[in-house]
Amino acid sequence: MTGEGGEPAETGLPDLGDAWLLVVDPQRIFASPEESPWGSPMFESIVEPLHRLAGALGPDRTVITRWLPGQARPGAWAEYFAAWPFADRPPSDQVFDLVADLRGRTAHPTLDQPTFGKWCPELIDRVGATPTLLLTGVSTDCCVLSTALPAADSGARVVVVTDACAGSTPQNHGAALTVLGLYPPQITLATSAEVLAALG
Repeated sequence: MTGEGGEPAETGLPDLGDAWLLVVDPQRIFASPEESPWGSPMFESIVEPLHRLAGALGPDRTVITRWLPGQARPGAWAEYFAAWPFADRPPSDQVFDLVADLRGRTAHPTLDQPTFGKWCPELIDRVGATPTLLLTGVSTDCCVLSTALPAADSGARVVVVTDACAGSTPQNHGAALTVLGLYPPQITLATSAEVLAALG
């Protein structure tokens, strides 16, 4: 829903009293351009905001996800892995490990999914059907975006923490935030400083 002239309607942060921190796919395959073609050049800059947010929310209210290649390759997934053969590895491959800096930040098992979007029955079981999500992680223009839209469609209040998300490139990060900014009040954009101030 947009305001007059197609501009996003102004909206403030929702109540964050029962918010969950969702950290999407902070894995080695997405964290280092030297290690992977999918490594984000922005990843290093989001680690400190993620630590501050995780410290404020605590391990019981933090969920971390991983993307893992699925065994089944229905439809276009077969073409996807043909285009990106470097990623067609066993799920146990260390490239899919969480980055060392963020291990231990959650009290819950890592939520592993074979899809870009992480809004799935397993996540709903953990956080509820209509939670308030502080959405962070990598990449803004793929897995974060693919998580935000179905979550918002289902009634979740989604706060995309802009400086705690890393795009595949800075340009793609900005483009994804522009799209996400078109969905208030279901999706709100905020910095980690704004979120931490609201959390008190």
